Amino acid sequence: MRKFKNIYIILFSMLIAFYGCQENDYQFGEIIAPSNIVITAEIVGQDVNDPALANGDGSGSVNFTVKGDNALSYVFYFNGIAEASPSGIYTKRFSKVGVNTYTVVVKANGKGGISSTKSLDVVVFSSFSDVNAENFLSGANVGDSKKWYWQADVDVHVGLGPVTDDYGNGEFAYEAWWNGIKAWDSEKACMYDNEFVFTRTADGLTFEQTAGPAFVPGTYAGALGVAGDQCHDETVATSMFGLKQVSFGPSTSKAATEGSYNNEPYRGTTFDISDGGFMGWLVGSSKYDIISVSDDELVVRIIEAGDGFAWYHKFTSTKPTQSASYTYNTLAWEDDFNTDGAPNAANWTYDLGAGGWGNGELQTYTNNAENVKVEGGSLKITAKSDGSGGYTSARLKSQELYKFTYGRVEVRAKLPAAQGTWPAIWMLGSNFPTVGWPTCGEIDIMEQTGANKDITLGTVHWYNTATSANASFGETTAVADASSDFHLYTVEWSDTSIKIYLDDVPFYEFANNATLPFNADFFMILNIAMGGTLGGDIDSGFTEDTMEIDYVKVFQ
Repeated sequence: MRKFKNIYIILFSMLIAFYGCQENDYQFGEIIAPSNIVITAEIVGQDVNDPALANGDGSGSVNFTVKGDNALSYVFYFNGIAEASPSGIYTKRFSKVGVNTYTVVVKANGKGGISSTKSLDVVVFSSFSDVNAENFLSGANVGDSKKWYWQADVDVHVGLGPVTDDYGNGEFAYEAWWNGIKAWDSEKACMYDNEFVFTRTADGLTFEQTAGPAFVPGTYAGALGVAGDQCHDETVATSMFGLKQVSFGPSTSKAATEGSYNNEPYRGTTFDISDGGFMGWLVGSSKYDIISVSDDELVVRIIEAGDGFAWYHKFTSTKPTQSASYTYNTLAWEDDFNTDGAPNAANWTYDLGAGGWGNGELQTYTNNAENVKVEGGSLKITAKSDGSGGYTSARLKSQELYKFTYGRVEVRAKLPAAQGTWPAIWMLGSNFPTVGWPTCGEIDIMEQTGANKDITLGTVHWYNTATSANASFGETTAVADASSDFHLYTVEWSDTSIKIYLDDVPFYEFANNATLPFNADFFMILNIAMGGTLGGDIDSGFTEDTMEIDYVKVFQ
């Protein structure tokens, strides 16, 4: 009967809607086509009385103005590529060298979505030429194209600096860029699939972004009303995709005219991408100073709209591949968890009991099979609710069984997803029983908060005698599928540095020295805590969740 009832209701609703439509007199707005369209073109520097300036001063710039009756907005088409100008005012630089005739088409948009078009031929002289730069960007022949990528495998492939005075003693302060990012920066990882294509046509160069999102830095995000320092798609970066034209001109910025890079002056050339186009980094500008360009490297400077900052970018024509270069590569110890049952007692022992463990945690650690076991090729540590407000879990450690100084630790793991779980893969100094924490030193290869399962943390702790307090330094990295897929969590530790990686990508580096506790034996720990300082509030419906570890390996 329920199905028939639903049919009656639907039919009755349809009848109401039908008769409702009959009783209302809906009117659509007027549909009016724009008319009397007039296009004017002011060729910059033109002097009809001077033959040398009859077609402009050589800049190639033309100021267009279009007006029309009943027109609401306008779109200019240059060689078929659209450039919107709601006001009907637009400045275009034509960069093809010599005197050339261009047909400009303007579409006037009217009420009701109807439009009218009109065209105008302009004859423009352009004298600026940087053929070598164009050839580097796209190739020398009509039809040639070239792909460019972020030079993500080198440090400072993105940097931030001031708009003026970005030079000193005749040398451009490239190495001193503010906030220059490291190779394969984890925060920027979303943009490293960007692909930018320059193509040579009979009328000059075109540009198109063919892959990847747009990165919006925090300095400009407020202008768009979006979250900063992350990638966005075309719903935010509306001018990201589509074929665009590239025009070239002389550099005029102070840094470009007085600065240098690698002991060479700036190129002295700018290029402008039409219709708000940009190379992956959205700051409201499309004009790039070429600092340096060669067959395989492009270094540019772009000034952020309305903010007073300049951004510096490095691109390469060979897409970088990401691989870690490790120092320690000889396998010294491993547990691959291929024997079902309890963990190997020769490798692991346990911390047991409750008490908060110094962090206000709520679990009781056990060595029961329901909390820790090897099954199906993985170590499974499971945190469980006891049904009465308490929780059990497990904490394995190699203390007194295996310890080492310096090396590389790799742990392939899949993390719990539940709110309030605090999984950790970490190391403590072996002198912990005698000197305590944090004097012994701690290296956190991976921690995950209970509230945000899309990031992990890498951190080092020790006792700072100068401040008489715990010193904690570290970084986070994004890992959106940490609970559904296995990832590789790695630390490489030497007498000079501690480097922490996610999937072979470094995201934190700490400088070690002889005054710190990171120059003696450490042991390993694997656990899930519940609540506490990093676990936070536990989901009221929590029953259980698991961290799976495929293997633990130590290389020296």
